[in-house]
Amino acid sequence: MDEVRLWAKEGFHITKLSKVTGVNRSLYYYHNGIEEAFTAEEKRGRPIPGYSKTNTGEMIPDEQIEEYLMEAIEGDGENYGVKNLTQFLKDHHDLIINHKKVARLCRKLGILLPQRTGNPKYPKRLVRKRFITAPNQLWQLDIKYGSISGSRRFFFVACAIDVFARAIVGYYRGPRCTAKDITGMLNEAIIRRELQEIEEIDGHCIVIRTDNGPQFVSNHFGGFCEENMVFHERIPPRSPNYNAYIESFFSILERDVFRRNEFEHFEEAYYEIDDFMEFYNYRRYHGSLGRMSPVKFNEKYKDIGFPEEMALSL
Repeated sequence: MDEVRLWAKEGFHITKLSKVTGVNRSLYYYHNGIEEAFTAEEKRGRPIPGYSKTNTGEMIPDEQIEEYLMEAIEGDGENYGVKNLTQFLKDHHDLIINHKKVARLCRKLGILLPQRTGNPKYPKRLVRKRFITAPNQLWQLDIKYGSISGSRRFFFVACAIDVFARAIVGYYRGPRCTAKDITGMLNEAIIRRELQEIEEIDGHCIVIRTDNGPQFVSNHFGGFCEENMVFHERIPPRSPNYNAYIESFFSILERDVFRRNEFEHFEEAYYEIDDFMEFYNYRRYHGSLGRMSPVKFNEKYKDIGFPEEMALSL
């Protein structure tokens, strides 16, 4: 029986094993208690892997592919069907993917052409030029993913950066990244910086700038911004320069954390991320901040604002 169990785990067919070994098939299931599990697995069919590969073998999680799709329909592909979107992913992101998976992801996002009727509940606001002279005038927000070494598991990091002092005002890391996860992080950041007590200017207390990822175009995120007097603006597709500060931060995170570590499990990745966030905010020097850390720079200028010659135009 032990040999049968071993061979079964290696993928050999149970019926053939029972004939070769003389062990009754029902007796095998009785001792292992897995007949129902086999039946359920057959009913479920092939499990969804949760990623697709590029032509170079890199694994791209479905969450990132969803962002690619949102980027496509917000730009030139707003009238694309599933097959054209599939070709877009192949051409622009070098993905090995078929139209059936693209259709499933589009259905999940609600962007299949027949469903795109009526006006969105929270209309899109494009970025506009802003002059930054003090903290909490503009936060940039984005998401990055990493992977666990030798596995098909991914983790996500969502960060909000205050453009004034380049400080990370809030971040989330976890095995998934939904709109609810992000708004929870933002709510804590707003409370921590006491923005809910600030008298709103032009009907909002802060501007948050994002790309067109599915988390940011969701009704949940739109409702959060409306409830908390947050002005949410979105950058045009394929124009990361409008979100240059958070993009720059993620390039530093990639270089100093992701490339220097091969994470064996989630807890190890989260520990390294937490440690880096504390270092970045409190001890890392920035040439653009006069060789000060974000926290020190913020403390120096939070009451008086930028000197006029240092004001940022974004």
